[in-house]
Amino acid sequence: MKRSQPRVMEWANSTFQPRFEHGDQAQAAHLCGTDDGSKLGAGFGRMTKASFEWTVQYDEINLVLEGEVTAVTETQTLKAGPWDTIWLPAGTRVTYQAEDALIFYAIQPADWAQSDSTEG
Repeated sequence: MKRSQPRVMEWANSTFQPRFEHGDQAQAAHLCGTDDGSKLGAGFGRMTKASFEWTVQYDEINLVLEGEVTAVTETQTLKAGPWDTIWLPAGTRVTYQAEDALIFYAIQPADWAQSDSTEG
């Protein structure tokens, strides 16, 4: 796949789409990933009245821009407010919680869903 060219992605043009089965609680605005020929996926996420479980299939970092996000893992509770980050290595079982939050996320590898579907 051909790699995309460098570009500016303007906030005003961000389009949030429901995220998996938790679309009523979490929406994402995709910025880059496999469609760019990149191993890095990134975007903005919005969580509203959110409390949902997830097993992270990639290395992920979340930068909280607005609100507060809580990530409850099997061993600890991580709370982050504006300009704080949450680091989650691949394989982490987590429950995300947020009343009203905006985050920036980056994941690697971006093609985790294709990799996962070809196994087994």
